[in-house]
Amino acid sequence: MSKHKTFSLPTRVYFHDTDAGGVVYHGSYVNFMERARTEWLREVCGFSNGALMKEFGAVFVVRAMKIEYLKPALLDDMLEVTATVKEIGRSRVTLTQTVTRCDELLTEGEVHLVCVSMSNFKPVSVPEVLRNKWKD
Repeated sequence: MSKHKTFSLPTRVYFHDTDAGGVVYHGSYVNFMERARTEWLREVCGFSNGALMKEFGAVFVVRAMKIEYLKPALLDDMLEVTATVKEIGRSRVTLTQTVTRCDELLTEGEVHLVCVSMSNFKPVSVPEVLRNKWKD
């Protein structure tokens, strides 16, 4: 279990998130997790993706993602999508993410992000200001 604080984003399942049967399409979970990571960066770290690009000339990109689909979410469900820092390297950040419905685990995943330069998309060090926010 990570010692880092878990960020949680409430998300409603809309029609466009589902297949014809009202079951959430597997790719929609990736979108839910992306939204949670974006809001985590904004709320916990104090930076939007645009601000990171402007201030540091850097952006986080997904290097790898592993997702396990345990139970389906359905049309109109209210979900909680989490993001928790698991590990921080020089240019890499690993997050664990979950999607739950009323404390029932539906989907869990691990996302490996790499901080890259906007000019050449080569790895660069995670900005120190972000590292400091993730220490707790």
